[in-house]
Amino acid sequence: MADTLLIDLFKQLGSIAVQLAKQEINLLVAVDEEVQKLQGKLGMIKAMVDDAEERHAVKQRTEKLWLEQLQNQYYVMDDILDTWNTARIRAEIEKEEGKAADTNAPAVVKKKVCSFVPSPSCCFNLPLRHNVGHMIRKLNEKLDMIVKDKATYGIDFNRQPEVVERPTTTSFVDVSHIIGRDIYRDDLLRNLLRVGSQEETNSYCVISLVGLGGIGKTTLAQLAYNHPDVQAHFQKRMWICVSDPFDQCKVAKAIINEVDPSHEHGPLNDIELQALLCKIHDLIKEKKNFLVLDDVWTENSQKWEPFKFALKNDVYGSRILVTTRKQRVAEVMGSVLMINLELLSNEDCWSIFSKIAFSNEEQLKYLEDLGRKLAIKCKGLPLAAKALGSLMQNKRSREQWNKIMESSLWELEDIERGLLAPLFLSYYELPSTMRRCFSYCSVFAKDYFFHRDKLVVHWMAQGYVETKTNMEMEVIAEEYFEKLAMRSFFQDFKRDEDSDGKIIGCKMHDIMHDFAQLMTKNETFETDGDKKEIDCQSARHLRLKISKEMQFLESIYRAKNLRTLFLLSRERDYEFEMLLSNSFCHFKYLRTLILDCPIKKLPNAVESLIHLRCLLISKNVEIVELPETFCNLCNLQTLNIENHSYFKKLPQGMSKLINLRHLIFHDDYYWGNVVFSKGIGKLIGLRTLSTFNISDKDDREGCKLGELKNLNQLRGALTINGMENVVNVDEAQNAQLKDKIHLRGLVLLFEPLDLLEYEEGISKMEIFLKEKSRMENHVKELNNLEPPPNLQYLEITGYPGNTIYPNWMMSWTTLKKLQLSRCRNLEHLPSLGQLPFLEVLAIKWLRKVKKVGDEFLGIEDSKNKKDYDIIFPNLKSLLFRDLYNWEEWIGMGGTGEEEE
Repeated sequence: MADTLLIDLFKQLGSIAVQLAKQEINLLVAVDEEVQKLQGKLGMIKAMVDDAEERHAVKQRTEKLWLEQLQNQYYVMDDILDTWNTARIRAEIEKEEGKAADTNAPAVVKKKVCSFVPSPSCCFNLPLRHNVGHMIRKLNEKLDMIVKDKATYGIDFNRQPEVVERPTTTSFVDVSHIIGRDIYRDDLLRNLLRVGSQEETNSYCVISLVGLGGIGKTTLAQLAYNHPDVQAHFQKRMWICVSDPFDQCKVAKAIINEVDPSHEHGPLNDIELQALLCKIHDLIKEKKNFLVLDDVWTENSQKWEPFKFALKNDVYGSRILVTTRKQRVAEVMGSVLMINLELLSNEDCWSIFSKIAFSNEEQLKYLEDLGRKLAIKCKGLPLAAKALGSLMQNKRSREQWNKIMESSLWELEDIERGLLAPLFLSYYELPSTMRRCFSYCSVFAKDYFFHRDKLVVHWMAQGYVETKTNMEMEVIAEEYFEKLAMRSFFQDFKRDEDSDGKIIGCKMHDIMHDFAQLMTKNETFETDGDKKEIDCQSARHLRLKISKEMQFLESIYRAKNLRTLFLLSRERDYEFEMLLSNSFCHFKYLRTLILDCPIKKLPNAVESLIHLRCLLISKNVEIVELPETFCNLCNLQTLNIENHSYFKKLPQGMSKLINLRHLIFHDDYYWGNVVFSKGIGKLIGLRTLSTFNISDKDDREGCKLGELKNLNQLRGALTINGMENVVNVDEAQNAQLKDKIHLRGLVLLFEPLDLLEYEEGISKMEIFLKEKSRMENHVKELNNLEPPPNLQYLEITGYPGNTIYPNWMMSWTTLKKLQLSRCRNLEHLPSLGQLPFLEVLAIKWLRKVKKVGDEFLGIEDSKNKKDYDIIFPNLKSLLFRDLYNWEEWIGMGGTGEEEE
């Protein structure tokens, strides 16, 4: 019936128009079904690309080009699906706001259109349904062509996967070529040769050398293996190149052949693992052994477990030396000592390089200046110095050397085969998701410091993180980071000493960065004003350094499918607003936008970036507030604002950012002056809210404390500014902080209120009573707040009350760090001595405290006050500062003097 009605409208156009109308109607009706099919195809193409990469099956140029086409279509499919899902989300938001999806269309027409479309989503954005339908049709035609090309060119990814060549190591080494490892050698020898307490419980101990590929682990092991003292100390030495996969029988046979070479060509090949292990045990049971297991990869403890028992004997002092790129391997194998090899000095790299590159003194003098620069380019990696030295052996002109100097290492073929070959092994050993996460690091400059949390949200924004039931995306991404770190893809770690040494940031070795560039050479581009025009049409990630001299932005705008745009500049009078407007117009598929330039205003056109997941505003950006159109970015996951000197206000429509997970204000600065809009409390998916500002009571559009009520997914630390603005004490209870079970840190900041001034007709008593009432109100407010149950850090600053109720103290049982400062009216310290896990306590600028007594220690009701063993059982640091009226300390033999 509906088809007939619509077709009648087109009869006057003739039979061709009628046929086209039928096609368009069918297209509209079938969009939902086609979207579902597209979702399935997306997964299949991703699996095909991953499989080809993992099998190293892409070698011929036609294969590479074909796979690139398929990869491009994967991105197109992903963009179409994201466009569709975004429209659904916007329709739901509009529905919640009581708005029609299409306010311009007459209601009667909308009813007729919806009547013939069976999909429940038919009412949202009819033009979009039409566009998506056509995009899917074109995409299917393109995929059909790609499939035909595969058959035409005879591309076959089903052939036997290529086996990556893993070099077999031996124990032989030229000691004269080993440079810069004396300290490590001495430390290793000392631990190999000494007799310590470990031998009292076990016949052997395991020592591991850990570091990235090419750093010299095998060379150091060879040095120790051939040292005269080691040869004299052990009755039997065995060198086994394990590599990957860890073949238990193969490793067992290799050990037996090392101990008793007569078995090499015997019937040993047919013996099962159990018999092999028994043979090992019999051969070594009366010997002090030194076993080197070189290049171990497996993290499967079950592979190693049988050997642990077979290698035990009654002779104490045996050693097993393991070399590995992965810290986890060293842990699995039960290492009592892990030696992490550091990089060589530039001078040591020069020594290695010069020995290989120059055959006589004359060449050395002629090219030494360039050679030293190349040695610096090795960034402390011995393998790089050897590879570059070998590359330069037959190059004798300065022009040739300068050309190498100007090239990235990954652009040199000989280097790719030599230096980068070990990195390929580490790379292909990673799951596909982690390979993408690693490669994405090439977007950032060399020597960039990666903050773990920032890197995690970038990976999430790009869709690299797999989703798992009942597991947070952030947790999965953090696991990726930890595994990459343990596999030596990162270095120079910075750790949080207050959180069990958790890594909070790191860097990437320059050569590892070169390798990441190699793996993304057709997708990741970097350019600045000093470079010529580049062809970045295929770019997905662009790091663009803006300068006044740039004349080739039009070529950059051809990168229509960008997913990351990193804008950098220190130019102050550049027309950034125009640049941004053009960028938003051209780069509609951005997932990540990083602004690090003095932009003063974010254009309204930002709303066109419907796919955006992550926006980072650096400290150099001069934006004061975000436009209201920004709130149409309903896919946004992370908003990270660092420009504390400028930023003043969040937009009113923040509640529409329903997918926002992280609202981050750089925590090194005070953000109390930023105006928060009403509606933040609707963002129930927030995981990070670093700062929350309570507006003044007269600000009707601002945030109240009760907005926190439903934000129960909050993690990490939360700073609440403006606690003095809470007038209704019930508001504190409405915040329901006790339900924030994932929150670990809480900072409560009260800005000091001016004392009530004398007014005509108001007596001093009335002023006193008002001040007292205000103080009592804040005491009740704090008591009603009910802190999160798993809090580990708490800071209260500027609290104007004169007491803190003891029953609130009892909620702090998990607390490790506590700071009370500038609480100007607090007369008595709260009861803290019984907090079982408190490690750090700082009390500062409490000017009305005169006495510290038993109530502070938590023993005022104790019958035996001499029993101090239960007071502050885990306290490591205690600080009292600027308690100007402190007179005495009763209960611990205190003198009443300020102590620190």
